[in-house]
Amino acid sequence: MVTRIAFTMLVLAVATQRLFEVRRSRRHERWLRAHGAVERASWQVPAMAAMHVTWLVAMCAEVWLLTPPFRPALAAGAFVVFACGQILRLFAMRALGTRWTIRILTLPLEPPVTIGVYRYLRHPNYLGVILEIAALPLVHGAVWTAAIFSVANAVLLAFRITAEERALATDNGYAVLFGARPRFVPSPRGRGPAGETRE
Repeated sequence: MVTRIAFTMLVLAVATQRLFEVRRSRRHERWLRAHGAVERASWQVPAMAAMHVTWLVAMCAEVWLLTPPFRPALAAGAFVVFACGQILRLFAMRALGTRWTIRILTLPLEPPVTIGVYRYLRHPNYLGVILEIAALPLVHGAVWTAAIFSVANAVLLAFRITAEERALATDNGYAVLFGARPRFVPSPRGRGPAGETRE
């Protein structure tokens, strides 16, 4: 019971974090639109929001209804992976500054972001989300939530990344500048530009 309560509090903390990120994204959206940003694939936002909300609810439901056992070793490992995802997303948001949004917004003719973690890979924020989606449920053994939502997240990200890279290629010369940059595996060279907005 104690571990389930603690896990639920952790999930609520993540939910609160997501709400603050939505507010931050909206502030950035206003700034970007005021500077001529163009939005692409807006249909993906409700789908991704629904997936994240359902993920938060599902892992709590699995823990309380199916009562999977709490395994300290699994919990510790999963929490470390989850924390790595959080750190990656924090660095990505910091590097992008006002160009970080939940929506796909690009500033035509503006150079892509090249600082921070974007020196090493194209999509650190999405890699962080992948780690979070998979790892957080496993902190309390919610394996079904981890598996199902990892697949759902992969499907949504496939559409999201395709739309985002197409927009960046159209507005910012992304394909020319980023053709050889790995999406999720860090590059040891530490050079090259990166994309603009990331969820």
